Amino acid sequence: MTTTDVPPGSPDGTGTADETLLRLIASALAGLSRQRTVPNPVYPAKVQNAYNRLVLHCLRRGEEPPGSVPEMVRWACERPLATWPLTLPDEARAGEAVLVDPETRLPHQMCLEWEVSAADPAAELFENERILEALAVCRAAKSPGAYTAFRALLTSRPMLTGAELALLGGDPECGMLLHSVIKRCYEPVPASYLREGAYRQCARCRCLMVPLLGGGHRCELDRCRRDGTGDDGIPLRPDKGGIFQLSRPLRMFVTSPGLAETDLEAALKKRFGITAEMWPNYDAYDLRIPLPGRRYWAVDVKDRVNPALLARTITPFRGDPPYDRAFLVVPRYRFRENEAYGRQFRRNLPDDMPGRVTLLDDQAFLRLVGRELTDLSRQEAEPPRTEGGCHA
Repeated sequence: MTTTDVPPGSPDGTGTADETLLRLIASALAGLSRQRTVPNPVYPAKVQNAYNRLVLHCLRRGEEPPGSVPEMVRWACERPLATWPLTLPDEARAGEAVLVDPETRLPHQMCLEWEVSAADPAAELFENERILEALAVCRAAKSPGAYTAFRALLTSRPMLTGAELALLGGDPECGMLLHSVIKRCYEPVPASYLREGAYRQCARCRCLMVPLLGGGHRCELDRCRRDGTGDDGIPLRPDKGGIFQLSRPLRMFVTSPGLAETDLEAALKKRFGITAEMWPNYDAYDLRIPLPGRRYWAVDVKDRVNPALLARTITPFRGDPPYDRAFLVVPRYRFRENEAYGRQFRRNLPDDMPGRVTLLDDQAFLRLVGRELTDLSRQEAEPPRTEGGCHA
């Protein structure tokens, strides 16, 4: 994959340095959200470094800097990214979006996407480490079915009781092979999620909901919050074996797009009777869609806030199993939120990628499948023609 040295919209190159600073700030905010105890020193080096860099940056710009690390966090909760003293391309400014939810004090997905794009290799792998580990185990055992079951588990069961987690060890689909990996994917639920003696589970995605300071609960996945899922969820009593949930990066970058993947799989089956193969050949891509004439379309589903960061990470799909066309499918609500999503994505594609993958929202992709099936049926129904072009 190649990337441009200067982001679009920053002809003088200032955007590059400012994007680097934004990555540092996002990594610091995400790191703070994962702390369970007060360390010594209070702020880890990467948090202090991000704050120091932001203060220096503000002073150079003649802007009033935040007076402390907590003040930097308040900026992240209260100030839209577009109002920060940073020179960023339009696709990075995100309108009125803030980096941290002011009520739950947890980083929004946008913040985590900037962390993933950071230069620190550890941040690059924060959600991929477990996936790569599972892939290695399944490949060594020559068991692609176990990997498919593992991905389905992370998608459909982001929360488990202690008893359920233990019982997975005897599950023949993936637990017997991957139980140690699975246990490292889940972590104990913090006590802050408990209110009035119960947890709340989102009825849509099955993730635990976050209690709000003013009462009520909120699902932390963009797909549920953006679609107006505002109920208080399903009450869940504490279990004597404990309650465990996937680590937050896995919930954001595996469960959330995994739900979009399975939604697309279900829609293909319901509308067209197509049975897609999920995560074929150890996740070469997300769905392999069979079409008449022994043709196949390959699909990767991404549920990302920032189209520029998404484009910069795109690489060619693996060719095994083979396919005829490659698509990147994003849930429709991302395009509703950002009408320039497609243009911003195309502007930031690596030089070797245009023409190799087609970006569509999920509804547009389903319409394209329908048109393709109609065209193929029409061609098959046409009577053969003579050399003169007349019907036989």
